Amino acid sequence: MENKDLTIAVFVKDARRKFGLTQVDLADKAGVGLRFVRELEQGKQTLRMDKVNQVLRLFGRQAGPVEL
Repeated sequence: MENKDLTIAVFVKDARRKFGLTQVDLADKAGVGLRFVRELEQGKQTLRMDKVNQVLRLFGRQAGPVEL
């Protein structure tokens, strides 16, 4: 997971699998809905940043500005 072009969707799906979590497990642990986790992993373009960060926080990450 060191690729600089890694999307949040791919990162979350890979990290979830690495830790042996189902989408339901991830939703419960992050305090978000299952639908949100599914949409996040599918790469939906319009998601609430605070909820994205709730999920990323479980993996020691947060979303922020990156250089294009």
